[in-house]
Amino acid sequence: MGSRRVQIAVVGSSRPSPRGNELAYECGRLLAQRGAVVICGGLGGVMEAACQGAHDAGGLAVGIVPGSRSDANKWAHAVISPGMGYGRNWAIVHSSDGVLAVEGQIGTLSELCLAAQLSLPIAGLATWNLTELPVRHAATPEEAVAWLMDAIDG
Repeated sequence: MGSRRVQIAVVGSSRPSPRGNELAYECGRLLAQRGAVVICGGLGGVMEAACQGAHDAGGLAVGIVPGSRSDANKWAHAVISPGMGYGRNWAIVHSSDGVLAVEGQIGTLSELCLAAQLSLPIAGLATWNLTELPVRHAATPEEAVAWLMDAIDG
């Protein structure tokens, strides 16, 4: 990857379970500890928890929001507003070296499909389980982050 830092999209539910919030926070924290930039949709739920985890570990979190930059969660260090509404999902995935999904609804599914089309490595925690999607389902944030970073460095 040269001197450029690895960028990982953390995608998932805007209304996660309490456990989903914990998983996303831990993923953001672990990714930051490994030097990765966390890319996300910049709003609440999984996105906010991952940004806070990255922030608390001294890392960098970038939010790509569907609307105004003022909509972003307070933990996103940099906020990008491409003016694409939820088409910003393409920008999130296309800006990333890999994707880590935590829970999620239809928006998360769209990001997983985009990642699969780009042949990006995808790890998942309590997320979509469709045989057509090449998601490496993990039991813990540690397992998901380790697998994803190894797949990118591979």
